[in-house]
Amino acid sequence: MPPPRLARDAGRRAFGADPANYHGARPDYPEWVYRTLRSRCGLGPGAATFEIGAGTGKATGRLLEAGADPLVAVEPDSRLAEFLRTAHPDPALTVLLSAFEDAALAEAAFDLGVCGTAFHWLDEEAALARITRLLRPGGWWAAFWNVFGDDSRPDPFHLATLELLEGPSTPSAGERGIPFGLDTEARLAALTRTGAFDIVDTAMSTWSLVLDEDQAAALYATYSTVSLRPDREAVLAGLRRIARDNFGGRVVRNMTTSLYIARRAA
Repeated sequence: MPPPRLARDAGRRAFGADPANYHGARPDYPEWVYRTLRSRCGLGPGAATFEIGAGTGKATGRLLEAGADPLVAVEPDSRLAEFLRTAHPDPALTVLLSAFEDAALAEAAFDLGVCGTAFHWLDEEAALARITRLLRPGGWWAAFWNVFGDDSRPDPFHLATLELLEGPSTPSAGERGIPFGLDTEARLAALTRTGAFDIVDTAMSTWSLVLDEDQAAALYATYSTVSLRPDREAVLAGLRRIARDNFGGRVVRNMTTSLYIARRAA
């Protein structure tokens, strides 16, 4: 029997307890993601852009640097939204404190829509239907993930912490035994089913994230499956102990970054 899932509403509120730690502990997206957004998806000066689930702004800052203007960042957690406003005091940025489903966004007003490691918290079909209405003809949608895992390589730390971390999963685990962000067949099929996109494409890369024991604990503290646990501090202490005693204070996590892009048909 598969493990129980965290409810979407609970999961969406799990990331705002310590915004500064989230921002510092979560890895950045590889540079090739932003190169693709600039070269293929119209990201550049004056590109009207919306961002779903902006969080602390791991991607927001890069979008602003590339010239996105206006950039409307939609974030449902008030603590993350306030961190985002403070971290990026840019006149091009508007932060909407709202779930994407309820956000006041003008239809056919955007050249680009993006979502970084958050789209699995939405109902995919309904969200894509709304996204197609928000984009102008020729506008682009881009969803990308940093996924902690790569089945093509051994992952000793993951295996060593399975028992400690046993508990509910999140929608990021996907529905077919494949992480949501890595299920290329399902994600491309959903984009195609909208009937609204004339180009649909994807790209992936694998890389390694090297952490010491404190960095590993800080990272895992940002996981909704850890932050919502009543025994959170004991779990984090256990992670530190495993990282120190079993791995000599050097943890290597296998990472996969995925990107899905689609162009709104004219």
